[in-house]
Amino acid sequence: MSKLSDVIQLRVRYSETDQMGTFYNSRALEWFECGRTELMRRKLGFSYAALETKGVFLPLVEARLEFQGGARYDDLLSIASAVEWSGRAKLRFEVQIIHSESGKPVVRGTTVHAFTDSHGKPIRPPAWFIEILKNAAVQ
Repeated sequence: MSKLSDVIQLRVRYSETDQMGTFYNSRALEWFECGRTELMRRKLGFSYAALETKGVFLPLVEARLEFQGGARYDDLLSIASAVEWSGRAKLRFEVQIIHSESGKPVVRGTTVHAFTDSHGKPIRPPAWFIEILKNAAVQ
């Protein structure tokens, strides 16, 4: 199955910067979430909230980030996200964030998410989810 990918844009908000004038490091994971959420909505055709109403959750179980450069208030960033299977019951998202205008890298990394039920118990990916992912990958 090939990777699904999507790109969104986001402006650095003032509240996301620190005293040094660049984005605060924990914001990167929030931006990763923005990319991941929109990829699911735009490429798989449903929101994360819709997934949860079906009793399927994707908690973060692993994260790796590489900070490559700064981003300041009002900078326009491009967030490129791609998803693929990782093991039997996990999804792996690769993310690259760059300055939209200059192409300079800001941060890249991966997050891995396990499939669980509403109680946090690991589950196999539902057949309907696998089917949606397969169909989206061929488009």
